[in-house]
Amino acid sequence: MKTFVLKSIGLCYALVFIFITSCKDDKIDFNAQVRPILNKKCISCHGGVKQSGGFGLVFRENALAETINGKIGIVPGHPDKSEMIARITHKNPEMRMPLEADPLSEEEIETLTKWIEQGAEWQEHWAYLKPQEPEVAVDDLDWGVNEIDYFVLNKMKAHDLSPSDEAQAHDLVRRLYLDVIGVPPTAEQVKAFVENPSEKAYEDLVDTLLQSPKYGEHWASMWLDLARYADSKGYEADRPREIWKYRDWVIKAFNEDMPFNRFTIEQLAGDLLPNPTEEQYIATAFHRNTLNNGEGGTDNEEYRISSVIDRVNTTWEVWQSTTMSCVQCHSHPYDPIKHKEYYTSYAFFNNAADWDVPTEHPIYREFDSLSSAQLKDVKKWVAQVASNDEANKWEAFIRIQEPKIRPEDFDETTNTIHYNRSNQDYMEVYNEAFVKLKNVNLSNIDRIYVNYRQYTKDKGRLLIKKDSINGAIVGKATLNKSNNFTNVPIAIKTDAKTADLYFQFKSNAKDYLCFLDGFLFAEKLPVADDDISPKIYNKIDALLNTRFKHSTPVMVEKPNDFSRLTQVFDRGNWLVLGDTVKTDIPKLFNVNNREFKNRLDLAEWLVSEDNYLTGRVMVNRFWAKLFGKGIVLTSEDFGTLGEKPTHPELLDWLALRFSKDWNWSMKTLVRNIVLSATYKQSSVITEEAKQIDPNNRWLARSSRVRLSAEQIRDQALAVSGLLSDKMYGPSVMPHQPEGVWTVVYSNDTWQTSPGEDAYRRGLYTYLRRSSPYPSFISFDASERESCLSRRINTNTPIQALVTLNDPVYFEAAMHLAQQIEALEGNNKLKVETAYTRVIGKKISPDKMEILVKLLEDTKAYYQTHKEEAYQLVKTDNLELASLTIMMNVLMNMDEFIVKS
Repeated sequence: MKTFVLKSIGLCYALVFIFITSCKDDKIDFNAQVRPILNKKCISCHGGVKQSGGFGLVFRENALAETINGKIGIVPGHPDKSEMIARITHKNPEMRMPLEADPLSEEEIETLTKWIEQGAEWQEHWAYLKPQEPEVAVDDLDWGVNEIDYFVLNKMKAHDLSPSDEAQAHDLVRRLYLDVIGVPPTAEQVKAFVENPSEKAYEDLVDTLLQSPKYGEHWASMWLDLARYADSKGYEADRPREIWKYRDWVIKAFNEDMPFNRFTIEQLAGDLLPNPTEEQYIATAFHRNTLNNGEGGTDNEEYRISSVIDRVNTTWEVWQSTTMSCVQCHSHPYDPIKHKEYYTSYAFFNNAADWDVPTEHPIYREFDSLSSAQLKDVKKWVAQVASNDEANKWEAFIRIQEPKIRPEDFDETTNTIHYNRSNQDYMEVYNEAFVKLKNVNLSNIDRIYVNYRQYTKDKGRLLIKKDSINGAIVGKATLNKSNNFTNVPIAIKTDAKTADLYFQFKSNAKDYLCFLDGFLFAEKLPVADDDISPKIYNKIDALLNTRFKHSTPVMVEKPNDFSRLTQVFDRGNWLVLGDTVKTDIPKLFNVNNREFKNRLDLAEWLVSEDNYLTGRVMVNRFWAKLFGKGIVLTSEDFGTLGEKPTHPELLDWLALRFSKDWNWSMKTLVRNIVLSATYKQSSVITEEAKQIDPNNRWLARSSRVRLSAEQIRDQALAVSGLLSDKMYGPSVMPHQPEGVWTVVYSNDTWQTSPGEDAYRRGLYTYLRRSSPYPSFISFDASERESCLSRRINTNTPIQALVTLNDPVYFEAAMHLAQQIEALEGNNKLKVETAYTRVIGKKISPDKMEILVKLLEDTKAYYQTHKEEAYQLVKTDNLELASLTIMMNVLMNMDEFIVKS
């Protein structure tokens, strides 16, 4: 017995020793245990913005460096020598950190102490680590149909949850239609699926919907939020902008399942691709959606810089879910991105040829049929004597009219005034004035076009001289009176490859005045033909001066000879310039030390294997669109302050499949998600699930999600039969309440579009940034002044007032009422038919009773208030008035505006 007791005591001591040793050896996880403490308690004073005492915690080298008082903040392996530990445990409140705040808890102090003792190992944030290929044992599934379900089921089990049953057929088919094409199924389409809800029928339906042209319209809406697409320029004047061809491009790209890598490259750098097509130029309008201040007296350079800054911030948010706007003024407060690195990204966009002028050049012009025929002749001849690529290059030159050297690029001027008005930016040129351009590359230049306007009757002369104002004349032209800006060709005759050029303006009139917009440099035609070349030149000259039907602002790089220098803005102030920088990305992301020259290099990197974020970010965006919230809730921020992924292995698996196995196919991504059992679950919540997971983080059911602003309106039009299938083209102005669109600077008014254009999908609705479509704003749509990654749904009384009283919803209700009235049958039949059509499923007995009573009571009321019925439907038809009220009620039901 004594021996047994001694052995037992010995065993207990051994177990205690092992436990203590194991606790001591437990590895502290920096990301999971240390970083949250630093971010919450320390970073505000020791981050990227502020480094009190010379101690910073964003970069490891700063944390391990000597502070202002000569002490080391963190000494790996020696918490007793680390100033940080000394200060967080200091007894004096004036010395203890965090200063003037609650002290760290004993547990937090122990964590930090142990972490330093173990070597103060720093870890990269999860989003900056290379995605790992997770193991997937699909064969072990006792629920689900694909790998997505494997990851989801594991998380459910870890939280004592079980999957929900599959949604009822009528709910599932409505959910699928709304998620894939954005509009609900018809009653007949619901009936067809309910009668055959097999796996094969469901899969076939998914494939059918993915091929619908409505698919592109629905998913384009998500992207246009990111692209900050609008039909106006923004700021106070907020004048119209013609850029709808970009929206058309996005819709087509989604419908054609353009691979996302190409989708990325064409939008960010389509103009830098070899011999870009019209579509590739139009794609670059992604970054011409920036705001433009057309007011007179504003500083064009200041607002050009604002646009470049917006392009930097938008690019990093859209493709990397990285918040860069704060780095414009200082290093990132939480993530290891330095202030200077912001401007290496800025350099990618700083050399674009556009600037803040009302004309919004460069623009891609669309000609009428006559001019298009002339352009076709030019292209045909060039293709015959040279190549199709050369022909495309000349087409781009004619349509875009670049490279153009504008007043901002002039190196020296005399007797001129650089003038800005609200409708044009130009230089006033007087008699004997000259403009100097340094080191102009003339190696392949055949002509220079001067773009000018001249009101004076006396002719002017333009002499182009080489190397000095008294140098040899290499070109000359007569400038006649012109009320509009005109391109006049000047043949250049010189053997010089590079020269300083002096443009001298002369006239016999002392009061001579010419308005100069700039100089357009044209390369030589591929073949010199004395018989044909003059005819081709005449057509080119005519096309450069012809009026155009439509235009789209596009991105074009300035010529190397006139490229801008990029310098750091001290504390974000563009008037206080610091070090000169070149194009690059933050060191945090440049894992393989790639070299970057231009936007094309940046775009290609974003969709390369060297980039660890793009795949994750994009699958998260699609997931959020389908489930109501992303695997990472903060779609706009994958940084250290953003939410952690609920299913990190699933996120990586999807990202790797998307970028590799599925070849960046967006349709394949959507298809795999909606085919999963996870997606098909019922939204009915059990009491157990409500207690364990009220916010449905672990996806043990489907979430009920309110439809988007555009979807709610589109659905009302669809169920009423008013929705137009017309696609593409300029934006439209559907019905909206009177007096909403108040214009400050012009006489523009909201003119309701005629015919079916008033009933097109919300995607095509004219969006004026200072006065967006009111019902859309009420349901949380974006004003599109900046990139929006995530619409956060709100519930307000105003929304009910919109769906009850907005002209569009009322007209939809009345139009549906007219169809229901035409049915032969009693009130129950009419209610049942209307309910099935609007809500998409059979009506319950309780609701049947309520709605029949509503219909009867309304009709009885109108029997004694006929004037109100007349005011409602502009007819004496009391049945129509009563049914209109009922349809209006149906379109205000929760089941109508929510996807379950």
